[in-house]
Amino acid sequence: MQARAARIEATGGPEVIRIVDVEVPEPGPGEVRMRNTAIGLNYIDTYHRSGLYPLELPTGLGGEAAGVVEAVGEGVEGFAPGDRVATFGPTRGAYTTARNVPAKELFHLPDDIDERTAAALMLKGCTTEYLVERIAKVEPGQTALVHAAAGGVGQLLVGWLKALGVTVIGTVGSEEKAEAARKSGADHVILHKSEDVAKRVREITDGAGVPVVFDGVGAATWEVSLASAARRGLIVSYGNAGGAVTGVNLGVLSAKGSLFVTRPTLFDYYATPEERKAGVERVFAMLRAGAIKPEIGRTFALEDAADAHRAMEAGETLGSSLLIP
Repeated sequence: MQARAARIEATGGPEVIRIVDVEVPEPGPGEVRMRNTAIGLNYIDTYHRSGLYPLELPTGLGGEAAGVVEAVGEGVEGFAPGDRVATFGPTRGAYTTARNVPAKELFHLPDDIDERTAAALMLKGCTTEYLVERIAKVEPGQTALVHAAAGGVGQLLVGWLKALGVTVIGTVGSEEKAEAARKSGADHVILHKSEDVAKRVREITDGAGVPVVFDGVGAATWEVSLASAARRGLIVSYGNAGGAVTGVNLGVLSAKGSLFVTRPTLFDYYATPEERKAGVERVFAMLRAGAIKPEIGRTFALEDAADAHRAMEAGETLGSSLLIP
């Protein structure tokens, strides 16, 4: 069968994305043919497109999607045509109307979770889960700083942390985004374009700083994160939206109070079927409890994938964004 898919043959700006017709063969052993109904847009997709995270070319883009099983390959158990499913990778190529996916990367969608919610939630939700619970291991009564608190992961981090009894300080770039962060549960919101973030963090914490910083921005906020962390605090640097952090002098960690820093990636924490299953179930539980709610800010047609990337990189998106085949 044929499908429409976004492909890149060279790295670069959004203009390198091409929408092409591709042939989808019958699913091979261990594979499922999945028809996408909603595709998650994530900032990491821009890293793959730009070449910041090098890939073998040509390649597809995206890892997150929800849809319906159309066919199953030899040896596949637990999935049948008509099943509603979702995936967040690591296999790329989700920017498409249909494709073959390793069955081990799929999850059944419960009846109470619709496909658009799943596509907006799976990768960002599991990212939030491992950042908060597997890395930071926050405790009730602590205070945390969340950069880009109105973004897709940012809003989920705010809600998740609040549900665990954490006081949340969020940074945002506009009044509109400040309102979104407050709606998610942020106790304090700092407009980073007009305020001294580290100074405000110190004021809010009576000079102590925060024990945990969640930094999905990177180079643009690195110095702020260092200046905002409490003695023996942890900086979880999980994204590069503001450029990659490079040339780190480890001595600065000592100078700033014997800090800890980690630069994690999701699939090192979701490496086994047991880890993946536990993480997804925890995300669904937090969704049902109302602690997190993926806000779908914008939707784009699959054919407009390049425009979607432009909007993400320009900071024009709020919450989660989707491609709709």
